[in-house]
Amino acid sequence: MPKIIQLSPHIANLIAAGEVVERPASVVKELLENAVDAGASQITLEIRDGGMTFLRVTDNGCGMSSEDVKTAFLRHATSKLKTAEDLAAIVTMGFRGEALAAVASVSRIDVMTKTPGAISGTSLSLEAGVITEESEAGCPDGTTIIVRDLFFNTPARMKFMKSDTVEGSKVAAAIQMQALAHPEVAFRFLRDGKEVLSTPGTGSLEAAVYCVYGRDSGRLVPLESKWENYTLSGFVSKPTDARPSRALQTFFVNGRPVKSRLMIAALEEAYRNQIMTGKFPACVLHLTLPASAVDVNVHPAKTEVKFLNEKAVFDCIHYGVLGALNKTPDRPQVQFQKPAAPAPAPTAAKPAPKQENFFRTMSAQEYKNFATAVKEAPKPSPLAAAAVAAAVEQTAIPPVRESVQIPCPAPAPAPIPAAAPAPEPEQVVMEAVPQDIPWRYVGELYSSYILVEQGEEAYLIDKHAAHERILFEKLKAEQEAISAQTLLTPITHRSSPDEIAILLDNQALLEELGFEIQEFGENTLLIRQIPMDLDSSQAVDALQTLAADLLNGRKERKDSVRDELLHTVACKAAIKAGWKSSEEELLVLAKQVLSREDLKHCPHGRPICVSLSKKQLEKQFKRS
Repeated sequence: MPKIIQLSPHIANLIAAGEVVERPASVVKELLENAVDAGASQITLEIRDGGMTFLRVTDNGCGMSSEDVKTAFLRHATSKLKTAEDLAAIVTMGFRGEALAAVASVSRIDVMTKTPGAISGTSLSLEAGVITEESEAGCPDGTTIIVRDLFFNTPARMKFMKSDTVEGSKVAAAIQMQALAHPEVAFRFLRDGKEVLSTPGTGSLEAAVYCVYGRDSGRLVPLESKWENYTLSGFVSKPTDARPSRALQTFFVNGRPVKSRLMIAALEEAYRNQIMTGKFPACVLHLTLPASAVDVNVHPAKTEVKFLNEKAVFDCIHYGVLGALNKTPDRPQVQFQKPAAPAPAPTAAKPAPKQENFFRTMSAQEYKNFATAVKEAPKPSPLAAAAVAAAVEQTAIPPVRESVQIPCPAPAPAPIPAAAPAPEPEQVVMEAVPQDIPWRYVGELYSSYILVEQGEEAYLIDKHAAHERILFEKLKAEQEAISAQTLLTPITHRSSPDEIAILLDNQALLEELGFEIQEFGENTLLIRQIPMDLDSSQAVDALQTLAADLLNGRKERKDSVRDELLHTVACKAAIKAGWKSSEEELLVLAKQVLSREDLKHCPHGRPICVSLSKKQLEKQFKRS
């Protein structure tokens, strides 16, 4: 067995840096949290080159004495914890005392700090965690920390850094998170000399949300709710404003940004049956609870937490969001009014008819009571349940058809009338429908499903899934760049820093798919060109889905990335369920599905066609 040795302090700091400092955004997070803990009311962040070469954080907090500033860069040096009992009630952002030591071990740092009332401050310089210079300095109250040449002594970590655009966008996301977590602090962010964020620091979360999300914040629904000794406040999106990813779901626990599957599940449960599959709500939610009811010391980055009472947390968020959504004014108010009475005599004064609101608003507590009553309602007897199960089994939909065989039937089918002039080639019709097809078009159900009869079988074809698969195969067959259309008026698209950065970082790939985008201010893009098959109204939604796919790590192989993006383009360009389609379009789609063995599922795996035999139908009518 190799000899066991104790690691040197420098190596130990590098290991700690690997846990805490992943990129410039990690440094920003730690320094901003320290500034907040220092009681700062104004914090300014400046970066250059994505934060890799220069990063400065200035605050007006309590500052540090000359003795404390040197101790602050030692491992496990902290002013937040003094006894083991303090771990049970952590209320500050940082507390382990590893952040500054970890950052200093992989960079060059300059610090200037001064406490209120002191005649002068202290200037300190470090390189790779070692103090190289110390002097007295004149400076304002508070602390300024400059971080230069991040990872200069760890080239292995340096090669994993992304472009300046991506790293800078992640820094922007980090300060936006702190601005939303602490609306009482005025944050200012300068990127390469340009101011891109400024919050008023008035304590208003609404003002902070507006500064971060701009006009889109006006589409969010305010939320205020109390549940036992928990308080929930913030904003949630309307069900109609759902997004293709969870990128804009932001949660805070006692002012700390966190990632919690429990909180995500509670939020999305409130949107059940109100939101499309594959779409996600956006939110900025602050949960306040006793410090002893939450454990934040479960992850080096302090982004994951454990709750003492998970059910209470779930109910607080679930019913709080339900109550907020129930009060949204975006639905029509149905009012009933009694028939007008005959005109009264001049001297008789009659009150106006009372108008009643058809919808009744329930608070979060009323929702809880309602849900409890439903749970405690009498359950059906086992005999009744068995009868229901038997009925469901008899009316079950037949299994999905794996392939459609098209034998030529003996009797010739009735001829189909001549088709009218076909729509544009890029829509659905790609070739004329022959007159000798061995099946009969019956019609369309619910503006979504094509009904076809062939021999003893009836087929239901999902027109959206069919068209989506046809377009996907067509796009995939084009190995060269996809045909594109230049927009006369570019489309403005504003999104989160991460989404904008990943799209800008993959411009070459997007150009192959027919998109041309251009950076247009902070967190904003101009869409100048889109694929020929994509409607301009679907362009923003398509780009959001593409960004979500790229952020989820779907970039192992260029071919697989291209396929995923083609899925999105095909889905957005295909005709939709519920749209009115001409009989000619439906006939062409049916012919494609019934004549091609490769059209079994849409690119997302949903079936294109299901079959119903004559025997199965007769069984439902008790004919067999």
